[in-house]
Amino acid sequence: MTTSRLAALAQEEPPLLPLARRLLALAESGLPKMLLPGGEAFAFTMAGQQRPDGSWALERRGISTRYAAITALGVRFLPEDRQRAALGGRSAEEFVGLLVESLPAVTNLGDAALIAWAAADTGHPKLSDALARVEALDTAGRAQYTAEAAWVLSALAAARDTVDVEAHFAAARDRLLRARVGDSPLFPHATGPGLVPWYREHVSCFADQTYPLQALARAHASSVGGDPEALAASEACAARICALQGEGGQWWWHYDARTGSVVEGYPVYSVHQHAMAPTALFDLTDAGGTDFGAAIRKGLRWMTDVPELAGAAYREPMILDDLGVTWRKVFRGDPKKAVRAARGLATRVAPKLRLTALDRVYRPLSVDRECRPYEFGWMLHAWLGSAI
Repeated sequence: MTTSRLAALAQEEPPLLPLARRLLALAESGLPKMLLPGGEAFAFTMAGQQRPDGSWALERRGISTRYAAITALGVRFLPEDRQRAALGGRSAEEFVGLLVESLPAVTNLGDAALIAWAAADTGHPKLSDALARVEALDTAGRAQYTAEAAWVLSALAAARDTVDVEAHFAAARDRLLRARVGDSPLFPHATGPGLVPWYREHVSCFADQTYPLQALARAHASSVGGDPEALAASEACAARICALQGEGGQWWWHYDARTGSVVEGYPVYSVHQHAMAPTALFDLTDAGGTDFGAAIRKGLRWMTDVPELAGAAYREPMILDDLGVTWRKVFRGDPKKAVRAARGLATRVAPKLRLTALDRVYRPLSVDRECRPYEFGWMLHAWLGSAI
């Protein structure tokens, strides 16, 4: 398949097109292995275990409704026969139908919002039921985790042409815009107090940036005449995370939502490089925003040119085609995430304090040998998705 996004990649940086196609083929080959027996749910993760002969085995662990919904959001862009190959014989709409039927037992707002978003995008006939569940879980005035609040807005934006969601949409939009701290372009981890301990209220993660900027771009695109305030907030967030991007294309992990600076860069996650940053930034461009293609391409290159591992005696690849996985992340290997904890506490008191000695003690040389289905869902969504 050649989409507008792949075509742009071929034009702007032709050597990267084979990498993108390689990753997309890997996603299609890997997803069926992540389905649980019966094909009605996806595992939470696939964990790699190395055998004595050096080969790898994969083990499915857990179950995730959230990851299943994200996977459906991406798989729907495949031709129907390939949807069925990825989803245990079901089309994306049929698979979403299983998720919609499960909604009465879903108690997490983010899970419900993702299912509703998938129902809207696949034209599921019970979209209204899905949205009703989201509204029931989205208590007015209660703080929510920012990523989940963003998924609510994306779901409502996707449903606006089909169902009257205007009151809920306006509240969800305003909640995201109000969540920012002062004039910072970045978003916090939660939309209000009470969900995060005081000593790390200022720390937000990469997902807390990509999902809101994507949701606000989609809110703008779904509004008659546009929504300049939502678009401006999306643009500002995107511009800031791109300005902070690492020299090797790294999308850093933890930010200070007050100052718009990096608290701690590691881990660097593969899903951010090949999927989450691209899908959010592409959606912003499709909504009429700035083209951040250069940052997308820079991030994608990290997948095969990992500077953190360049000096290792054995340069472990992040992409394993035969297994159908991309290893999850490169991280420091510090006990109990000590560097993140120390920098979070230090920047609470002194925002510019870096504790640079920790970079020398705990170098990012470890690889997390897991892969999760949502990583491939967002990858398909990023590179095969069409304009909003």
